[in-house]
Amino acid sequence: MDDFGCAFEANPQAMLAIDPALDRIIDANPAACRLLGYDRAALCALKMTELHPGQRPALIVFSEAVAAKGRYWTRNLSPRHAGGGEVKVEYLGAALEGREAGRPPCLLLIAQDLEELRRHNVDDEADHYVRGGLAEWQRVERFFRDIERENQLILRAAGEGIYGVNAEGKTTFVNPAAERMLGWSAEELVGRDIHSMVHHSHPDGSHYHGHDCPIYGAFRDGHVHTVDNEVFWRRDGTPFWVEYTSTPIRDRGALVGAVVVFRDVSLKREADDKLRAALEEVESLRQKLELENAYLQEEIRAESNHRGIIGKAAAVQNILRQVELVAPTDATVLVTGESGTGKELIARAIHEASKRSDRPLIRVNCAAIPRELFESEFFGHVRGAFTGALRDRIGRFELADGGTLFLDEVGEIPLELQGKLLRVLQEGQFERVGEERTRHVDVRVIAATNRDLKSEVRLGRFREDLYFRLNVVPIESVPLRERREDIPLLAAHFLRGASRKLKTAGLRLTEGDARRLSHYDWPGNVRELENVIERAAILARDGRLRIELPQAALPQRQAPAAADPHGGLLTDEDRRERDRANIRAALAACGGKVFGADGAAALLGVKPTTLASRIKALGLSRTGFAEKAGSSPAQQP
Repeated sequence: MDDFGCAFEANPQAMLAIDPALDRIIDANPAACRLLGYDRAALCALKMTELHPGQRPALIVFSEAVAAKGRYWTRNLSPRHAGGGEVKVEYLGAALEGREAGRPPCLLLIAQDLEELRRHNVDDEADHYVRGGLAEWQRVERFFRDIERENQLILRAAGEGIYGVNAEGKTTFVNPAAERMLGWSAEELVGRDIHSMVHHSHPDGSHYHGHDCPIYGAFRDGHVHTVDNEVFWRRDGTPFWVEYTSTPIRDRGALVGAVVVFRDVSLKREADDKLRAALEEVESLRQKLELENAYLQEEIRAESNHRGIIGKAAAVQNILRQVELVAPTDATVLVTGESGTGKELIARAIHEASKRSDRPLIRVNCAAIPRELFESEFFGHVRGAFTGALRDRIGRFELADGGTLFLDEVGEIPLELQGKLLRVLQEGQFERVGEERTRHVDVRVIAATNRDLKSEVRLGRFREDLYFRLNVVPIESVPLRERREDIPLLAAHFLRGASRKLKTAGLRLTEGDARRLSHYDWPGNVRELENVIERAAILARDGRLRIELPQAALPQRQAPAAADPHGGLLTDEDRRERDRANIRAALAACGGKVFGADGAAALLGVKPTTLASRIKALGLSRTGFAEKAGSSPAQQP
């Protein structure tokens, strides 16, 4: 151990070696441990700011003064005793040599217990000497003579804004850093109420009364006030965000003012706000895109090979006209028709022609959702809402916000959930399962069903108010058998798609193939036609399609007559007349009733919606059959 180390250990005065740049206590001698009540290891484990809680501004001023002067003293710092109280001391600080250039020097602090001085009747002007090779202490009165010059040196050296106020709120000093940040000179601020000049308004521009100011609060309540969410106002009227600490100044126990240390944190706050907003947006987008990706992948897999509606039949042209009319609006659309007629294709055409086309069309197959999961699927849920809800989940309505929601098979929605669906359609509001917060969405709804919703309403299985809310613009998707002229067009289109998919060339549809396809009734509609063409392409040999259709559904060829080789075939008009006669007979037998176990649909073995579509397509009317309920089918024309 060198001479300095021996002197440090044996010195009866309390000594601390500190590194102010790291806020660290490097070492403490035994006298310091006795004075402060800590063992050596515990004392060295503390930071200087922890040993002096709430005194950071005074520590900064003192450390910079010692670094600038080489030596300096203060009675404005009171370390915390291990027992919990404050120890009133006088610190003498000296800069230690040996630190590399460009870094603040380490300091040696000598602490004199002021209570001990008073017990020995030693006044404040007593001389102190540095033991162990340190130079003799300067007399206290010399520091008082030089205090004005030294304060200016300290204030100029500080990089943070520092100013003082007296007990009346008048400015007593301002350092150059504060002048630069505030745009006011020291001469313009000293002697004036600084709150009314730089701290007069809140960030939103509302008045900030001086009685509420934490800076003034320091010399009123005697506590240190630290604030990080307010603004100071420059001379040019522009605000900037600040963090500041207002520390009370006492003179012989009386509060006489405060010293304020502040720094401009505008860039830091702006960066923090941007980062926070970015993180929130990233998290929101992550959740939304994760679900949207899953939904869109499902759509890609389920989507047909084409996006356009193909057909030249009058019924198809009527549908296209309706799409053009309703697409620019936000009106709710109800698409009805048999399965496989392209109801989803109509919904997609409406969406793509609307102003919402830049947002996704979210499809919900209501028939595929378990009854107990309908609400979660539509509106989402929060973590823990039910068993298996391991995290928050966005519902389809929220995912479709700004876009279009397609409710396929809407008639399958449970009756108890229909009221909540009605609410979100009318008000655009809903709550996730397990959450009380009301959310708002802007969604255009297109619904589709192959059921007769009017009958469902009469049977109490579908809410009437929801039906009217969905049926703002009804569009009927006609079955393929009522647009036979489109069958060759559709078949050729599907064949091109199948050829691309199977990577086969040279496949073509012959006139005989087209005629054969046109004679089939297609109970599965367009979807069945697509499957038949794809199967024919797979089974094709030498460029010839092998079209397989159920034989029972094809027109039966009779033995040809000698005079008329085509006498066993029915023309399209003959077939339609036969169908009219058959349906008239069924309606007459059932008294004009279509639906129910005793209706014409049950008698003919078809769905009621199918029979209703055929009645309309064939130009028939159900009126006039009720009074003939007892008539024989043979009596009908």
